[in-house]
Amino acid sequence: MTPQTFRKQKREPVFAQREVRITNRLGLHARPAAQFVKCVRSFRSEIWIVNEGKKYSADSLIDVLRANLDCGATATLEAYGADAEEAVDRLGELLAEFHEHDET
Repeated sequence: MTPQTFRKQKREPVFAQREVRITNRLGLHARPAAQFVKCVRSFRSEIWIVNEGKKYSADSLIDVLRANLDCGATATLEAYGADAEEAVDRLGELLAEFHEHDET
């Protein structure tokens, strides 16, 4: 394998961000937060939640809960790494799915 081929196969780290809105009527409480963290941990990128000027580690359940994301809250997902764009897209979709499975 030539160095040029190796560079093409190795994805360069990128920065991606996406604004999200919490639509689950109960907010991002313990159960969906745990699912969110599990999904975050499936990516290689470092991922954060930015809310009200504070940055929280998205791979920590405690930090996700500390972000205090109630229904209607908006936050920004930030990711840095080889799969950053894929990560923020999938996590944004996951947060929207929580609304679809809202408990009655």
